[in-house]
Amino acid sequence: MSAIEVQGLSFTYPGGPKALNNVAFSVAEGESVGLVGPNGAGKTTLFLCLSGVLRGQAETIDVAGLNPFDKKERRQLPRHLGIVFQNSDDQLFNATVFDDVAFGPLNLGLPPDEVRRRVAEALKCVDLTGFDDRVPFHLSGGEKRRVALAGVLAMRPKILLLDEPSLNLDPRSRRELIALVNSLPVTKIIASHDLELIRQTCQRTMVLDAGSIQADGPTDDVLADEELMETHGLEVPHSLRLKG
Repeated sequence: MSAIEVQGLSFTYPGGPKALNNVAFSVAEGESVGLVGPNGAGKTTLFLCLSGVLRGQAETIDVAGLNPFDKKERRQLPRHLGIVFQNSDDQLFNATVFDDVAFGPLNLGLPPDEVRRRVAEALKCVDLTGFDDRVPFHLSGGEKRRVALAGVLAMRPKILLLDEPSLNLDPRSRRELIALVNSLPVTKIIASHDLELIRQTCQRTMVLDAGSIQADGPTDDVLADEELMETHGLEVPHSLRLKG
């Protein structure tokens, strides 16, 4: 069963070229899919369309059984889909970690006891138990990323969109993030220039360039294709070069 189904998705920014051009793909429930491509390929735009932040045109766009371009259905989407942006500071705006993680559940109108339960579970999941009263902007980059992810997990989504999750993380934080992502039993699309992370977290990878899907297949097959990688401004990961 598909968690995400997209056919003929296009989006054009005002006064600009097409950012997405007839994009089509599906993601099965529980699947972890990598999304790679050069800067400006349309990866973030695709995420913003899937989450209903941007409204494009599509023959079919179904995310957890909802159409994010339909105003009424879009309101229900945060219960099912969570997005973690490149810059964690874009998602952290409250005085304490607890308040940031509680923001989504509170907006669902959940009772206080349930909100506290969800916050505790989400912080435990990202290994930040006891950080409730910490100030988000005083945390390290890796801790901020985990707080942002906890805020999404507190909503208990079926689908996660992760945009450059390892950006600016030190090696230890990156390893911890990879382990955490792999432990989450939900549908995931991970957009990243970190192709080693994609290898370690995704069984399947799509190449997006010039707003279109250029390749889609098993991760190692796609990332090992030197001609494909060079054509789309990418490089074969070092670990695959060694393997070859």
